[in-house]
Amino acid sequence: MKSLLKKRVLIPVLAIGIFISTSAFKNDFFEIAKQIEIFTTLFKELNMNYVDETNPGDLMDTAIKSMLNDLDPYTKFHNEQDVESYKINNSGEYTGIGAGINRKNGRLFVTEPFKDYPADKAGLKAGDEIIQVDNIKVSDFKEDTGTLLKGAPNSTVEITYLRQGKEHKTTLTRSAIDIDAVPFSKKINENTGYIVLKKFNSKAFAQTKKAVVDLKTEGATQLILDLRGNPGGLLRESIRIVNLFVPKGEVIVTTKSKVKKYNKVYTTKDDPLDTEIPLVVLVNGSSASASEIVSGALQDLDRAVVIGSRSFGKGLVQRPKKLTYGTQLKVTISRYYTPSGRCIQALDYWNRDEKGNAVKTKEKDYNAFKTKNGRTVYDGGGVDPDIKIDNESLSNISKALIQEQILFNFCTDFYYKNSFNDLSSFTFTDKDYESFKQFVINSDFNYKTKTEKLLERLKSQTEKDEIGVEQDIKNLETAIVNAKNNALNTHKEELKSLLADQLVMRYFYREGLYHYHIQNHEAIQKAIAIMNSKEYQNILK
Repeated sequence: MKSLLKKRVLIPVLAIGIFISTSAFKNDFFEIAKQIEIFTTLFKELNMNYVDETNPGDLMDTAIKSMLNDLDPYTKFHNEQDVESYKINNSGEYTGIGAGINRKNGRLFVTEPFKDYPADKAGLKAGDEIIQVDNIKVSDFKEDTGTLLKGAPNSTVEITYLRQGKEHKTTLTRSAIDIDAVPFSKKINENTGYIVLKKFNSKAFAQTKKAVVDLKTEGATQLILDLRGNPGGLLRESIRIVNLFVPKGEVIVTTKSKVKKYNKVYTTKDDPLDTEIPLVVLVNGSSASASEIVSGALQDLDRAVVIGSRSFGKGLVQRPKKLTYGTQLKVTISRYYTPSGRCIQALDYWNRDEKGNAVKTKEKDYNAFKTKNGRTVYDGGGVDPDIKIDNESLSNISKALIQEQILFNFCTDFYYKNSFNDLSSFTFTDKDYESFKQFVINSDFNYKTKTEKLLERLKSQTEKDEIGVEQDIKNLETAIVNAKNNALNTHKEELKSLLADQLVMRYFYREGLYHYHIQNHEAIQKAIAIMNSKEYQNILK
């Protein structure tokens, strides 16, 4: 008995000793052990004694996610289904029906059928609402409804969907779906190559390299790399893509952490493809993470001119950590820094305001850094383009119309009322825009501006302080209402562009959208003009 007792005591003590000696947070070990013990006893007592039946899995899921919410939005707990989705996102391959799916308020909508994949062959269209998969009603399925559409290759699935108020059924045969990192590349005039890089999955470097080689073979003497809307992905892919254009041995990104092993300097390892070809990188507010490593490094090394609007500002690096029962923790391990030494993280999740919201770095607090040629660049808020394009930044009303699916629903309605034979015949007129405005009015769309939220707090406080400014506040409220009513006119061109993009994709798939962008997007036309003038070299000097 004594021998057994010694073993029981000795093993935990040894484990503690090893943990303390190897852990990066060894000084906190006893506090951590204390809190785990408190939580374990609370969890047990709650499940044993609560007046109603509890679901331990749901309770734990809520507890974990609530704990992580106090950190940053990128540190996440992944259950088994989430882990599979994470792998798919990084690999660029999965088996399913081949369609973009949006889950909103328990409902499942097709946002985009991928050309020549099962959903497209079965006739599914953007805007179709999937209400049943085989014998499972979407409204009754509480887990990730997207998993219902995935399955083994060549397996069949029966889908019931609503289109324009009518119910339809179709049977699809699942197939392997390839998610291209580079969905489009083309020589768009006699000397300009255009490459769209949408994801930094495991295919990103290989597909980008192939696009560059192919375009140069076709005679391209200058390149546009479009990172607009690219949310990022694998760090290694971003470094290798920069390496296509800069020499071996250049520092591309540095990561810094409280954990020593995560402090790393990443340099280019291979001989480049071309260090001289003129290069423009396009970014916008949805270009994040790995997109910002590529654009930030090429800007810092004076290797490319960056055009568009300020990028998202995600300067944090995550790494997946395996947990038990097939689950996973994706945890923020470090901050990354571009070659000039700047961190472009826009939000401070560790010093929040009185409401618990992350604090955005103010422009007056940005720090200046120097590029390789001595140009001044700044940290604190994403990659700031060398040339700004105003319409690449979305207004508040556009964001709200997208969030509430008003823009999406109008495009669905428009699609079934209008037809176009080919891309060259497509138009979205001022008359069409007036129809959109009426659609917004009829939809009872409403949104609150930040100014309104501030004014509500001010109104409440002035009433408490008995300050007689009621009429002034009413005047402000009237002015805000008028400004909101006029927003559809103020941001007409921006909204027309968003609507046209969505509609072109519905009529002519994503490939048609890229062809449309080449002819109609200001950023692409600006990039061509810059590279065909002396301004390109003047900027980089």
